[in-house]
Amino acid sequence: MDKTQRIHAQADSDMSAHGSSKDKKAENTKENKKTQKKHSFHSNIKVRTFLVAVLTFIVVNAVVHLQLLNTENQEKLKATYTAESTIRRLGSQIDKYLSKTDMLKSMIESGYDIKEEEFNRLGGFLLDDDDVIGAVELAKDGVVNMVYPMAGNEAAIGLDMLNNPRRSREARLARESGNYTIAGPFELAQGGVGALLFDPIYVTGDQRDKEFWGFAILIVNWDRFIDETEISKLEDAGYHYQVWRKLDEEGQRTMIASCQDESLKNDIEVDCDVPNDTWYFDIVPVKGWVSGNQLLLGNVLCLVVALLIGLVYWQFAIRHRKEQSYMAEIEKTAENARLANEAKTRFLFNMSHDIRTPMNAIIGFAQLLKDHADDKDKVNEYTSKISASGSVLLSIINQVLEMARIESGEAELNEEVGNLRELTESIKAVFEPEISRKKLSCDYLVKVTEEFVSYDETKVREILLNIIGNSVKYTPDGGNISVRVEQISKGDQGSASYRFTVADTGIGMSEEYLPHIFEEFTRERTSTETRVEGTGLGLPIVKSLVDMMGGSIDVQSKVGVGTTTTIVLTFAVATNTEVLTSMDQSWENIADRLCGMRILMAEDNDLNAELAVTLLGERGILVDRAVDGVQCIEMLRSRPSDYYIAVLMDIQMPNMDGYQATEIIRGLGDARAKIPVIAMTANAFDEDKKKAFSAGMNGHVVKPVDLERIFTVLGDVLEVGKEIKN
Repeated sequence: MDKTQRIHAQADSDMSAHGSSKDKKAENTKENKKTQKKHSFHSNIKVRTFLVAVLTFIVVNAVVHLQLLNTENQEKLKATYTAESTIRRLGSQIDKYLSKTDMLKSMIESGYDIKEEEFNRLGGFLLDDDDVIGAVELAKDGVVNMVYPMAGNEAAIGLDMLNNPRRSREARLARESGNYTIAGPFELAQGGVGALLFDPIYVTGDQRDKEFWGFAILIVNWDRFIDETEISKLEDAGYHYQVWRKLDEEGQRTMIASCQDESLKNDIEVDCDVPNDTWYFDIVPVKGWVSGNQLLLGNVLCLVVALLIGLVYWQFAIRHRKEQSYMAEIEKTAENARLANEAKTRFLFNMSHDIRTPMNAIIGFAQLLKDHADDKDKVNEYTSKISASGSVLLSIINQVLEMARIESGEAELNEEVGNLRELTESIKAVFEPEISRKKLSCDYLVKVTEEFVSYDETKVREILLNIIGNSVKYTPDGGNISVRVEQISKGDQGSASYRFTVADTGIGMSEEYLPHIFEEFTRERTSTETRVEGTGLGLPIVKSLVDMMGGSIDVQSKVGVGTTTTIVLTFAVATNTEVLTSMDQSWENIADRLCGMRILMAEDNDLNAELAVTLLGERGILVDRAVDGVQCIEMLRSRPSDYYIAVLMDIQMPNMDGYQATEIIRGLGDARAKIPVIAMTANAFDEDKKKAFSAGMNGHVVKPVDLERIFTVLGDVLEVGKEIKN
């Protein structure tokens, strides 16, 4: 090896060693950083594990607490049911005893005059062997005149139940309601403690109406009655209880039944309705709603779960961090869903706010059309304006059907070639009736060089409807409104800027309120003050649409002077080719090209069919109608394959719907299988449109029938001017 080779070899060796040393140093640095990061992670994880364990203990404790609350609620529901069942059992027992007086009541109600001897014989049959019924009384006009047995009950004779202080309340309730009423338990006039069951008796009077005769009264030995109902077994079932009723309006209590332990704690009170009264049932489990063992078990469970979660967190910290990232994504998705839902709600408010304006024009011009039906020029004028306002209304309603895109937060601009001057004229027609009614002076000035632009006509129309609508609403009668549309930049670079200015001499707004004009649901004055209805959404709607188009809005206002709103928007200027194409593809041109051709329409509704046939017929289209899918298939098969150029198919029809009919058409074994099928239906949602295309349809037209939409879809489907065969 010569000297030169050795020098090169040595240089290569030095460079290799230097590179190796440099790589090793970088690797060591990287490893050190990794070690430091790992050490930092392990240092922090101890704290985080402790925090997780503590947090877990709190969360599990909250869950256990909720579960215990749920257990308590279930126990209370069970106790409530037990109380109500017990009261129902008491009521059933009372009904059984009252049934014994039915014979007495029937005899008296039939007009039979019961003698005392007869009453004593009947009374002997009414008393039971258990001595629950202590005596039977008859009280004509509320005064006791018969009692069985008489022995020991002499003091009851002559007792006026309707006026006796301790009995009159229940007696009068029974007389007025016609239902039996329980009085007591209390000290009886003849001695002892018992309750009175007042069963009212009514007889037919001279005027054939019901008259109060008096009472059949059962004297109940209350202690034996309670023993017979076995209410004391509630204690065996693990409950402490008290049953009581109110004596008067001041809430003084009468105890009906009670357990041995009369000091109830943490009990619930169940209101139980009985005829003409309410009994109150205080009840509580002997061991309480939640036992001490359950509380201890809950605390132990909290501690064990916290320790387990802490260990899991320690072992799977990295995985936990990934889960946190995943949860962040879920929260982001939920937030997006919330924002989309807010957008949906805001959109619906926008629509309801603006539907009134074109509807007012339609109603107004419809009345004028009725008043001037003999004036052809006015009929044409009013019809044109009704049609324009109807189009505005329909375009607003159609926006509701775009809710899926609003929910996703991706509202889009639907740009197409349009004429700004024609847009202004259509808006002018909408407000003309209200302007005329209020005797306003409204000037429109359109000063533009490039009239044809590519823009979202519906959204620009909505902006102007809101701004001009506010001016019309808040300008007093006889005021002035000015609407100016001006081009403020040339269209040399393919776009131009336009300034829309709406000025009025209305009531104006204060300087303090101006910063809040774009806040939703805000109004400086209420509808009571201004006598103008509104939701406070107009300007927020305008602001959101202007921002979406990348424009600007400025509002200047002064109280008592008026308001001036200036909006600047930039649109792409339509080229001559685009304008010509737009004009060439207008629905009128498509209708002219399709004149004389034949369409098969499947529609079960006679009015809808008549309207569609008439409108299409006036444009020279020959329409054959089928009343359902079955007849549609038969008519299509009975004609040559090129007899019809398309099928307009309703969806909901008897015998066979539009989806089934389309699937059968697509299964035909000849050229008819390729005939264009267009859904013409009131099913207007995106899901309906997708279902129509999935069934094999080529287009989708939403009712009400709109010639412009029908011919536009026909032009797209048939590729008018390219492949239509005459």
